[in-house]
Amino acid sequence: MHVVATAGHVDHGKSTLVEALTGTHPDRLEEERRRGLTIELGYCWTEWADVGEVAFVDVPGHERFLTTMLAGVGPVPAALLVVAADDPWMPQAAEHLAALDALGVRHGVVAVTRSDLADPGPAAARAAAEVARTGLAGAPVVAVSGRTGVGLEELRGALSAMLAALPVPDPSADVRLWVDRRFTVRGSGTVVTGTLPAGTVRPGDTLALGDEAVRVRGVQGLGRDRSEARGVARVALNVAGRLDGLDRGSVLVTPDAWHHTRVVDVRLGGPDRPPAAPVLHVGAAAVPTHCRPLGADLVRLTLERPLPLRIGDRAVLRDPGRRVLWRVDVLDPDPPRLRRRGAAVRRARQLADGAPGLAGELERRGLLHVDRLRRLGIPDEDVGQLEVGPWLVSPGLAAALAERVPALVEEHARTHPLDPGAPLAVLASRLRVPSPEVVRAVVRPPLRVVEGRVVAPGGGLPEQVQRSVDAVRRDLAAAPFSAPTADRLRELGLDERALGAAERAGLLRRVGPGIVLLPDALDGAVSSLAALPQPFTTSAARERLGTTRRVVLPLLDQLDRTGRTRRLPDDRRELA
Repeated sequence: MHVVATAGHVDHGKSTLVEALTGTHPDRLEEERRRGLTIELGYCWTEWADVGEVAFVDVPGHERFLTTMLAGVGPVPAALLVVAADDPWMPQAAEHLAALDALGVRHGVVAVTRSDLADPGPAAARAAAEVARTGLAGAPVVAVSGRTGVGLEELRGALSAMLAALPVPDPSADVRLWVDRRFTVRGSGTVVTGTLPAGTVRPGDTLALGDEAVRVRGVQGLGRDRSEARGVARVALNVAGRLDGLDRGSVLVTPDAWHHTRVVDVRLGGPDRPPAAPVLHVGAAAVPTHCRPLGADLVRLTLERPLPLRIGDRAVLRDPGRRVLWRVDVLDPDPPRLRRRGAAVRRARQLADGAPGLAGELERRGLLHVDRLRRLGIPDEDVGQLEVGPWLVSPGLAAALAERVPALVEEHARTHPLDPGAPLAVLASRLRVPSPEVVRAVVRPPLRVVEGRVVAPGGGLPEQVQRSVDAVRRDLAAAPFSAPTADRLRELGLDERALGAAERAGLLRRVGPGIVLLPDALDGAVSSLAALPQPFTTSAARERLGTTRRVVLPLLDQLDRTGRTRRLPDDRRELA
């Protein structure tokens, strides 16, 4: 499906032209037909052989209904700009063209209507000149008469060519449906309509309205029930749930995929500075804001209510007291607080580099979760970042963290002398990073990570404890399964605390109370026991390992618990 929004001055024949193109009049209210004036958004559709389904959103042209016009145009990728041959270039035409330009609409056709009443040449030339100064530059200009039908085929051809050139939206994209109408259908309940720019909606889906879950009971497109609707599409959704806040300007989104913000840093395009309290138009929403200048064309907007915005979104800022519009480019929907004197100037320097990207965002934020990346709309790319599970770390922050780790490990060793290393979780807290795995990723030699702790060379044990542990390790090197006796450990001054520290340092392994072997003892035992006929007895294992029952029983028990051996009903064992 393709969706086209009309634009143009009041009474220039937009609705008549849409009716001529589709066979249906878009004005649905009795007052609209009585006054010959579009007040609300109108919708009608047709099907053309070369491009398929085409829906038109007919917007009001009167200046009093600019907010309604922006609600209709906001989510639409293409426009039909209508000017009359028997009128000069009019204010609403200029305003609507400025809005299309600000919203980033780059595909359109200009129709010069009433060509049966006046020479369309001057109006076509003026319209082409005005359009050339916007993002719609180069749009075809077609003279047409909705009353006589002259030029309708040429207009259909121009619209079809324009629609065929539109980029195809991603059907797997996150849904963001700006609601432009809500009504009730007897027997069905609440129905909302809107233009779906991308993504897919199906019956049974759950969407989010703020913090509330909304269930999609049914999907219609162009008056027909659908098994799914893929953007771009005009859709009507039969919805259920807590719908108290659901109205025009509300937005239904994929749950947990969008960042709802009340503070956003943006770049403006326009004639001068906006007032302190402009209105932000995005999608079908119109939200009062407070505007704080940051510098040059950069401002911070504080919204009256939160909206799901992403980096790169386009919107319109409007001065409600004057007929002035500003283009809005969203740079950061999750900006830092401005707490100190001069913070606004520093923030403007951060934002001045241009188009947002992962490199700039990581430089500003240091660290990002991939879900946050998605919610903010930051494109994923390789900018040399460190990737740790779901976390992305900027090269600068990774280097800074790596430099700080040795001092923190040394400090921990001074305050915890029997602790062989600093726990990753403790270091994560000290470094103010969200995951111990981030710390693990920035540890550099000669530091090493052993069983969740960052260990300095030598294990980080007190000198006397280290000498005693070294003595045990020498004894075990000669006889790997002859664990030192309690007397020997007492002679060396190794109590349970010291043995625990040595184990955490990866220097010894306790297989039972007061029984220590080398760290690779389990693997060594499996290698030796593999030479025995399977299954084997405890006595056979004791003899093969050259040890005592005091050692072999807890050793075999650990082998069982770690899945290296299986204990049989007759108390024999076999290797797993």
